[in-house]
Amino acid sequence: MTKPLPSEKKDMTNNLMEKIVSLSKRRGFVFPGSEIYGGLANSYEYGPVGVELKRNIQDEWWRTFVRERSDMVGLDSSIILHPKTWEASGHVAGLVDAMVECKKCHTRTRADHLIENHFEAKNESMSVEGKPETELDAIINENKIKCPVCGAFDWTAVRKFNLLFETHVGIVPEAQSKVYLRGETAQGIFVSFKNIIDSTRVRLPFGVGQLGKSFRNEITKGNFIFRTLEFEQAEIEYFFDPETSDWKELYDGWKEAMEKFVTENLGVEKDHLRWREHGDKERSFYSKKTEDLEYNFPFGFKELWGLAYRTDYDLNQHMKFSGVDLSYTDPATGKKFVPHVIEPAVGVNRLMAMVMLDAYTEDGDRVYLKLKPRLAPYKAAVFPLLANKPQLVEIARKIYDDLLKDFTVAWDDRGNIGKRYYAQDEIGTPFCITVDFDTIEGGEDGTHKGTVTVRDRDTGTQERVAIEKLQEFLHGKIYR
Repeated sequence: MTKPLPSEKKDMTNNLMEKIVSLSKRRGFVFPGSEIYGGLANSYEYGPVGVELKRNIQDEWWRTFVRERSDMVGLDSSIILHPKTWEASGHVAGLVDAMVECKKCHTRTRADHLIENHFEAKNESMSVEGKPETELDAIINENKIKCPVCGAFDWTAVRKFNLLFETHVGIVPEAQSKVYLRGETAQGIFVSFKNIIDSTRVRLPFGVGQLGKSFRNEITKGNFIFRTLEFEQAEIEYFFDPETSDWKELYDGWKEAMEKFVTENLGVEKDHLRWREHGDKERSFYSKKTEDLEYNFPFGFKELWGLAYRTDYDLNQHMKFSGVDLSYTDPATGKKFVPHVIEPAVGVNRLMAMVMLDAYTEDGDRVYLKLKPRLAPYKAAVFPLLANKPQLVEIARKIYDDLLKDFTVAWDDRGNIGKRYYAQDEIGTPFCITVDFDTIEGGEDGTHKGTVTVRDRDTGTQERVAIEKLQEFLHGKIYR
């Protein structure tokens, strides 16, 4: 059995990312965006199987960090917020990347990625985070870094571009107002802070969790669903009083919870993770401490989940730009102050990419996704051994219909049983249930009547389970 390590990216016989991209399209996880029109760079569509996996990851995050915590509430804020929101947050002026364009083939790429990828290919490390455009230009020219597409060394000067998507509100063109698609979900939490504390009985410390789409005008290669134009974010703003709560203790608590979620809830190998602290140049000026939980993708260790102590910067900015008091009054002491905040923020798309990469397993000619059973798109698949035997089909269909009340279940009666197993293995279905002739006749000694064959994805072993015990069996295996 071979479980390829993401770090084996330079072994062309074991190109894990290519295998995942191929499997994703073949089995309905992820499709290229707008493919019939030639595609749209950095956009993807989640197919029938992929949308189930992504939703399961989202549900697991929501259950763990919102529903099962007494100090958390949820929010679903608007994608289009008042444009002053993004001025206050600094996104209009500050959400910028440095870009260069190849004069020969007109490929546009982020300057920092161009430089870092160049040195990574030479097994050297180069961090250019926070460097001005002039220094980036100098590094590109001194090292004669060529275009990764056409091989030319003929770049424009490095220039900044804003990542926010602009759109307009209004029917009549002359009366339209410019607005932005949100660049992150966090700002909706800060904007709604007053409504939350006025309408609920929350007391500090407490957090607000939000799941939703964000949009960034990325121009760099996305590495599959790692970096896309639109993406699902799962963000938390955890508010507290810095005079009564130790921020370091809260910070470390969230750090532990994040890593535990990835390793235990999502089933990812701990050896494939690392923490990296932002230096002074990379860290936002208002942040006292920022760290990234990174995963070892096939293209190297990259950010998976960010954790930042943002102090009281955001609420103060929105108070300044809106003119509305966003301070909190302690009901016990009457003290009035602006809370500080710790922010754990993760992209669900990156979580999904990581889960698939980490679960990919080869066992001889067999390929399967060793997903945690509760994350699997289908918890079980039901087969009649032969599709042309009405009695087998009838029993299998009833089992399928009954299981659907509690589980996501696949039905397959095409081809031979081996091909059906192969397809479900690649989808990551933990259990395959087959109705065979022993189900009807009982086998040689008659003891198998009313039972079905249940095959385990990871071991390939099979056991007989009574039909009336299937629900209990699956519950015990999936949600243990």
